[in-house]
Amino acid sequence: MTYDVARVRGLIPSLGDGWIHLDPQIGMLVPDSVSRAVSTGFRTSSFSHTGRHPAAARSARILEAAKVAVADLVGGDPAGVVLGPDRAALLAWLAESLSSRLGLGTGIVLSRLDDEANVAPWLRIANRYGAHVRWAEVEIETCEMPAWQFEELIGPTARLVALTAASPIVGSAPSVRVAADRVHEVGGLLVADAFGAAPYALIDIEELNADVVALSAPSWGGPQVGALVFRDPAFLDRIPSMSLNPYAKGSERLEVGGHQYALLSGLTTSIDFLAGLDERARGSRRERLELSITSLQDYHDQLFEHLMEVLDRVTGLTVIGRASTRIPTVSFTVAGMQAEKVAAKLADARIGTVSGMHGGSRLLDALGVNDEGGAVTVGLAPYTTRWEIDQLGRALSALE
Repeated sequence: MTYDVARVRGLIPSLGDGWIHLDPQIGMLVPDSVSRAVSTGFRTSSFSHTGRHPAAARSARILEAAKVAVADLVGGDPAGVVLGPDRAALLAWLAESLSSRLGLGTGIVLSRLDDEANVAPWLRIANRYGAHVRWAEVEIETCEMPAWQFEELIGPTARLVALTAASPIVGSAPSVRVAADRVHEVGGLLVADAFGAAPYALIDIEELNADVVALSAPSWGGPQVGALVFRDPAFLDRIPSMSLNPYAKGSERLEVGGHQYALLSGLTTSIDFLAGLDERARGSRRERLELSITSLQDYHDQLFEHLMEVLDRVTGLTVIGRASTRIPTVSFTVAGMQAEKVAAKLADARIGTVSGMHGGSRLLDALGVNDEGGAVTVGLAPYTTRWEIDQLGRALSALE
């Protein structure tokens, strides 16, 4: 049995709006089960997971279940899961907590591929305390990030590497494990941002050898919730606490403010949705995730090949980067047209794309693309069909 995209589409009511959604970078469409879980959570949970009221007890169970689900998603330990309003806020709090390690005489390695959420907090800390910043660059033609450069970039004074698991703009997936192994040799840490990678790849925190993995639930159709997963949960008690609770322990030390328990209920359901993308999936949630995401990858491999064939047939269209290891996301330019105009013309045809990421793109700046009018980004989702790709091709070929 092949991946049943029609069955998956039937689980997402918002697909009935008549649009073609090729813009998962701004959030995948929300499954009906997630919406119902959030609604039920608001009706039945409390705003606190402490106390004797039954609603508080339900909130406590929701919080525990959410941490277990996130741990299953990355193959981690629930004790190492930190939950918050979004990954950008969590990464900012993490940077503040680690700031004492990143002072004058130390080094930070950042990546041109990374989203601003995993760049700006570290730059602020470096500017404030004098840490030296070095940049991992990409090859202009392919947008691949050569792994050999980590040997030179990560020197004896390096204390932290911040690196994406996959670019949400050009799709390139750098060698996180190579960078992690190198920075561990000099006693540093690696923070991997999986915003672009989920749900396209089965994330394994041990295989990545990352110290921290950042996640954003909207990237796979979940609610507005972010997470950090620490490979070693004990590390949380060895860094300064950001919590308003002076007695906070473990993950609570980076959880500033209260939780939205209804959204956490939707978070768990969204990961269960991923685990059920392939109806043949059985066993533990992690086992079901492995089969379902592998099935989705096989489907996307064929669909993305078709997408590239369609784009290559459009006169005047230039694809930015063709990395060999990637997720099914691609950016392109159209000769003589600003990206905003291209996106607007596609929107007139009821095709949703992305023109300009929130916070901009250092990668497109470095490549000079933004100087020439920017780029349009499209990506596949679990509900994307071949017919929709063909409609994109027709709309692009009709551009004037």
